[in-house]
Amino acid sequence: MNNFETVPLCEVVVTAPDPDWLLEFSKELVEERLAASVHHFTPVQSVYRWNGLLHVRSEGRASLHTRSAHVSEIVRRAKERHPYQVPSISARPIVDGSSDYLNWIKSETELAGASDRSRQP
Repeated sequence: MNNFETVPLCEVVVTAPDPDWLLEFSKELVEERLAASVHHFTPVQSVYRWNGLLHVRSEGRASLHTRSAHVSEIVRRAKERHPYQVPSISARPIVDGSSDYLNWIKSETELAGASDRSRQP
């Protein structure tokens, strides 16, 4: 059995109207080991209804790779600082992939709250 199979992993997706804010938020999560890595997509076009009005806007999107156990803390921090009243934050389980990469995610997020540097994947 691979190490990652004993620790549930997931991808957390967060969008925000300010890609620079999202990048800084992502860096903090990686620094504190709440996420192993983050992939940014900018711009993405979002279409949604808010308060009865249709909105179309450019936003930033981040995909964080982490342990499922860290999702609640990531959501708490995002909601605390996000500019939207109801930020888009959702998690998807990682069910398979490169065992080397998935074990690296597990290793990099093992000591959440620590901020030391380690080797790149």
